[in-house]
Amino acid sequence: MSDRRGYFTADEVRAAEAELFTRVPAGMPMRRAAYGLATVVADELRSETGGVVGRAVGLLVGSGDNGGDALWAGSMLARRGVAVTAVLLNPERAHREGLAALRAAGGRRVDRLGAVDLVIDGIVGISGRGPLRPAAAEMVAALDVPIVATDLPSGVDPDTGAIDGPAVRAAVTVAFGAYKPVHALATSHCGRIVLVPIGLRLPEPGLAQLDPAAIGAEWPVPRATDDKYTQGVTGVCAGSSTYPGAGVLSTGAAVAATSGMVRYAGDDTEVLENFPEVVASGTISETGRVQAWVFGPGAGTDAGARDRLAEVLATDLPVIVDADGLTLLAAEPELVRGRSAPTVLTPHAGEFARLTGAELGPDRVAAVRALADEWQVTVLLKGRATIIASPGEATLVNDAGGSWAATAGSGDVLSGILGALLAAGRAPGWSAAAAARVHALAANLAAYDDQPAAAPISASPLLHHIRPAIRVLRELAGV
Repeated sequence: MSDRRGYFTADEVRAAEAELFTRVPAGMPMRRAAYGLATVVADELRSETGGVVGRAVGLLVGSGDNGGDALWAGSMLARRGVAVTAVLLNPERAHREGLAALRAAGGRRVDRLGAVDLVIDGIVGISGRGPLRPAAAEMVAALDVPIVATDLPSGVDPDTGAIDGPAVRAAVTVAFGAYKPVHALATSHCGRIVLVPIGLRLPEPGLAQLDPAAIGAEWPVPRATDDKYTQGVTGVCAGSSTYPGAGVLSTGAAVAATSGMVRYAGDDTEVLENFPEVVASGTISETGRVQAWVFGPGAGTDAGARDRLAEVLATDLPVIVDADGLTLLAAEPELVRGRSAPTVLTPHAGEFARLTGAELGPDRVAAVRALADEWQVTVLLKGRATIIASPGEATLVNDAGGSWAATAGSGDVLSGILGALLAAGRAPGWSAAAAARVHALAANLAAYDDQPAAAPISASPLLHHIRPAIRVLRELAGV
C-alpha cells in the first residue's frame, strides 16, 4: 500500500486517458465512470429513504465528455426506476450517445429542472476554466438539494482549486480515474470525494498527501535502546516578556509531540511555570546540545531578535522559522539562502507575501514551489489545505478537513510539533506534512472534545489534544 495519495493535473490525466483508449474498446472508460457515478448517486438516494424507485434526479449537462458521463449515469438511474430529467446547457454540443441512452431509458430533456431530490453536476470537466457561465450559475444558485459533482465541481479550477466566481458546491464529488489537485485544494466545494477507478496508468505524482496510517506508523516513539537524548532534543527560541504565550505554546507542543527533551532559550518565565520538564537557559549559546531549533513565535523583530535568528541559522542544525522570524527574513533573506542544513519556513498567506514581495495568486502550489526552489528551503504554507514544498521532491498537501485551527497562536503549536519531528531525525518535507496532519487532527478533536457538536477553540486546547491525535494515527497504523 502506498504511503500517500497522488493528485494529477488535467494534462497528466488526459495523457493517461489517451493511453487507456489504445487498450480498451471505445466508450468503455465513460461507461465505467458513469456506472460509478450512478452507484454513488443511488447510494445517496438510499441513505435518505432506503430506496431509489420513484425518486427524482436532475442533470445539468454541459458539452463534452463530462456531460456524457452525467447522461450515461442518468440512463442507468432511469433503468432503476429513478425519474431523470436533464437540462442541456449547450444542446448542439451535447454528448449524442449519452443523450440517446438517457432517452431510451425513459429520461426526459427539460428546459428547467422541477422538483428533484438530487442534482448531478455535469456542466464542465477537467478542461473547464473560470467561473460558471451566467445561465448555469443561475440554475445552480436556485438549487436547494444536494449536488453530486461529476469529476469536479464546475467552476473550480482542476489544477489550482481556484474559485473566482460562481461555482458548484457539491455534497459529493465522484472523481474518475485519478484524484486531481482540486480534490485537495478546494475540499470545501468538493464535499465527500469518491474515486472511481477506470484503468488509468498514471505517472509518479507531483502533488501528494501522506496517508494518515503511514504517518502513524512512522511517528517517532521511544525504542528499547532510547534515552532522553537519543529521541531528539528540541531547542525553542520563542516568546518574550512582551509575548509570553508564544513560548508556552511552542515548547508545550514540542513536549507533547515526541521529544525526549525540550530546551528553551529565552526570557519567558511562563514556560517553566507551565512545563517544568523543559530545560531553560537565557541565551542560545547557553542552551546546550539540541538537534533542531524552533525560532520565531513571539520572538520580536528588534536587533536582538535578528541576532538570535542569525545565531540559530549559523548552526548546522535543522531550523524552523515562523512568525516574527519570517518578518526578519523578509528584510534579510541572505540569512537563510545558501544554508546547507535543513530549513523550514512556515508562513501564512500574509507572511508569504512579505517573503516574496508578491501576493500568492490563484496557483498556490506553483508559488510555494517557486519560493522553495529559489531559497533552497522547505516551505509550509499554512491554510485549510496546507502546502509543503521541498526542492527536488514531490509537493505535499494536507487538507485539514475544517478550519478549527484558524485561531491566534495555532501556528506556534504547529512549529513546536514540527521542531520535535526534525529533532528526531525525520526529513523536513515529511516532518512538515506529518506535523500539519497531527495539528489539524488535534484541532478537530479539540473542537468536538467528545461532544456531538463542535465549538470554536483557542490555541491552548490544541496542546492537550496533540497526544490523542498521535494516538489516533498510530491506531490507524495498527501499532
